[in-house]
Amino acid sequence: MNQTTLPRPHSRNLGFERKLSQALEGEVRFDAFTRGRYATDASIYQIVPQGVAFPTSEADIAAALTIAAEHGVPVIARGGGTSQNGQPIGDALILDMSRHFNAIRDYDPAAQTVSVAPGIVLEALNGHVKKDGLFFPVEPSTASRCTIGGMVGNNSSGARSLRYGKTVDNVVGLKAMFHDGEPFALGEGPVGDNGSPRARALMETMLALADRHRDEIEAIFPKVQRRVGGYNLDELIVPRPNLSHLLVGSEGTLALTTQATLKLSPLPQHRVMGVCHFPNFRAAMETTQHIVALGPVAVELVDNNVLVLGADIPLFVRTLADITKGKPNCLLLVEFAGDDLAALKGDLRRLDQCMADHGFPDAVVEVVEPARQKPVWEVREACLNIMMSMKGDGKPVSFIEDCAVPLEHLADYTDAVTALFERHGTRGTWYAHASVGCLHVRPILNMKTEAGVKAMRGIAEEACELVRRFKGSFSGEHGDGISRSDFVEPMFGGPLTRAFEVVKDGFDPNNRLNPGKIVRPYHMDDRSLMRFPPGYATPVPVETALDWSDWGGLGGAVEMCNNNGTCRKMAGGTMCPSWRATREEQHVTRGRANTLRLAISGQLGPDAFTSPEMKETLDLCVSCKGCKRDCPTGVDMARMKVEFLHHYHGKHGLPLKERLIANLPRYAPFAAKLAPLMNLRDRVPLLATLSERWLGFSARRSLPVWRAPWREAAGPSSPSAVRGDGRDIVLFGDTFNRYFERENLEAAERVLKAGGYRLHHVEAAGGGRPLCCGRTFLSAGLVDEARAEARRTLDALAPFVARGARVVGLEPSCLMSFRDEFGALLPKAEVEPLAKAALLVEELLAADMAAGRTSLPLRDQSGRVAHLHGHCHQKAFDAMGAVEKTLRAVPGLEVRPIESSCCGMSGAFGYGAATIDVSLAMGELSLLPAVRKAAAGDLVVADGTSCRHQIHDGAGREAVHVVRVLDGALKD
Repeated sequence: MNQTTLPRPHSRNLGFERKLSQALEGEVRFDAFTRGRYATDASIYQIVPQGVAFPTSEADIAAALTIAAEHGVPVIARGGGTSQNGQPIGDALILDMSRHFNAIRDYDPAAQTVSVAPGIVLEALNGHVKKDGLFFPVEPSTASRCTIGGMVGNNSSGARSLRYGKTVDNVVGLKAMFHDGEPFALGEGPVGDNGSPRARALMETMLALADRHRDEIEAIFPKVQRRVGGYNLDELIVPRPNLSHLLVGSEGTLALTTQATLKLSPLPQHRVMGVCHFPNFRAAMETTQHIVALGPVAVELVDNNVLVLGADIPLFVRTLADITKGKPNCLLLVEFAGDDLAALKGDLRRLDQCMADHGFPDAVVEVVEPARQKPVWEVREACLNIMMSMKGDGKPVSFIEDCAVPLEHLADYTDAVTALFERHGTRGTWYAHASVGCLHVRPILNMKTEAGVKAMRGIAEEACELVRRFKGSFSGEHGDGISRSDFVEPMFGGPLTRAFEVVKDGFDPNNRLNPGKIVRPYHMDDRSLMRFPPGYATPVPVETALDWSDWGGLGGAVEMCNNNGTCRKMAGGTMCPSWRATREEQHVTRGRANTLRLAISGQLGPDAFTSPEMKETLDLCVSCKGCKRDCPTGVDMARMKVEFLHHYHGKHGLPLKERLIANLPRYAPFAAKLAPLMNLRDRVPLLATLSERWLGFSARRSLPVWRAPWREAAGPSSPSAVRGDGRDIVLFGDTFNRYFERENLEAAERVLKAGGYRLHHVEAAGGGRPLCCGRTFLSAGLVDEARAEARRTLDALAPFVARGARVVGLEPSCLMSFRDEFGALLPKAEVEPLAKAALLVEELLAADMAAGRTSLPLRDQSGRVAHLHGHCHQKAFDAMGAVEKTLRAVPGLEVRPIESSCCGMSGAFGYGAATIDVSLAMGELSLLPAVRKAAAGDLVVADGTSCRHQIHDGAGREAVHVVRVLDGALKD
């Protein structure tokens, strides 16, 4: 088999870079940090590119191709970077199509067609056409971040391919460019109607080539719907071929797509789901073909690994509890769709009967309500990433990910693969498209070792033979890339592989477009191409400031990012607000994690970890904790930023602005006594200008107003006063509410007393200033100071907690420190009792009201509306449900949650002169427009001090804490 040789490491090509920069309107970057961020996708591979360009137009793409050809540099088009087999990486110029080249060009609802630039994200496209009752029906689990160009390149599928087919079945035509920048178009109709003279001549050759190999194509190409390996020569031997279909699934190795015209489908008015329970995996596989005979739209597997791991992920706990009864080994999610809801309910009854007929009575949970179906699909879409949340070096590895076999062989095939894994000393994880025999399977291997890589190769070779024996397809959905191009010839044979080489050479004779994929491939087990090459280690820093033992060290925590790209979604959840504002890979969780991994493993130079470039990478991380919840692998970038800042400021020093913010809890008691003087800054314009020039606080942003501090109603308490009957509360007064908004703490006292709670006043040993969570010190990376605060606070609270008191707070970022960062600062065994006893006030009230332990005497508020914005840490720690329940306890109050990401303020971030524009841009994504639409008499509720400040400055509205709403509704 011919192999592509990996080019040797290259130096920065300044002439190439200069010429590109002069010719392209879009940005061009050749720095090591950018190249490192584009060296990986969601696969096990890593190849550093020569540079990255961000084209804005066809002219930019043509210029990039032309200049790259002149310099002998390959070119790779990249969308969302979510491919699982290494398709969009290589020693080449990367064209990131997603940032600018993402417009809808032409949309015809009547014809149900749309033409788009390849960088548009599928979810964005479907959001645009949904108003006309249409959608692009190929819906992979990465729909929130995958691009149409990537889907065309990989010939993507999705859960509902049983009805709608693959991408190739929904492409009308393509505009593209050859390797030298010459444009052409392909679509339906005769060859003479397509493209340039060069394209017409080439397609005549391709049609003749396919005809010569007709017998081999008909005999060898797998007869399963899920077949995306090699090139689509089978599309050229049908009676009326659509010539663009040869490019679909070609992974950018033949041409670069500049526009795709797609066939849309009507959105069904109704969907219903039946969740089928099975006692073992084989039973599910044997029953699948009988379920498919009922005519569902989708049949998706959720295996035992997902059920076990998902039960430990807060995002999925409630959903799994809702759709399961008893302890099933695995589930099949069966969806029916159409316009007649009664008929669909009849389909569910037939499903229930089918299950009973095959020995599984009463084994279907019906999910009819759309609001219940959505989180179920979110669990299914996160299956891969849930399984990747396994800690340690052994991870489920993608390389036989999407083999597809006929349904009648599915049970035998899965048994054979399971036995194959056992022979190699491992086990596998299964999920996905049972409906079309395309079950995603990943054996658990340690790819940092030679033994793990050898096992991968052995499993791949034996799996290839199994697929051939069962007359299936080795590449069923995710394409060939680096992982499977090695197996094109074993699957298709020599003559067809030579024909594929003719196709490649006809389009790209100089091998300039995405070399090493499909034909003349890289070796899939070449460790020099992998993210963890021989000698890989993460020795930097020598000592960490925080405890990373739960992850196996800082390196293990960083490596939890598997590049799935969930952080690139533009709607829903919290993660990642800076990405949504900038659309820069540098400012997304994945980009930061990759940069950290490269830095601590020495791949960006000896001092990269504490370099200004590393700080720039993390500057726009607002520590929202959204990734801790929204990322299915639990990447905690906020904690990693604390670790980084500790080392960075240790080397470079702490600027005055950061020092002032960090030490706020220590000087606040004195500053509050000088409130009139401290508040002059926002009353004298010159002072605001000077504060920006000297300190870096934006003159466009107001500062918090100093007040006389909160004084607790009760005097200091003794632990012996705690009765342990559930009524004892320590109200933790955080710095922000204590000195800037004491009315919130005063309202909390009244509300808690009205609920029958006893309040205890706790002070640090020896008195002195109030207790502090250390949050401001953490934000500056001052870990030692934060640890001292944590120790002081824990020592004061622990005796009360030990006797049964609960610690209640108002500010989410402060209170949640007890449940999160304290465990990384102090011994976990000491912190655990406080972590369990620490609650936000709404968590306390919601839980106790639900259990009948308390009630509040509240007046009817009929006619009032409360628009609720959630603080990021409330979302990250699953506390939003408690806020809504607490507000809904107010009679007559209508609660309207605002679908928003981070408000953009995020502590001190929104005050910075260098960050205020991004801060406001985050707010404008959803929160501030929603607040402006609220009626003048409506309440705006936000529990975060920073959130309320952003709403005040950005929308001119006063937001209030939930306790203020409750306090205002208390009966006299």
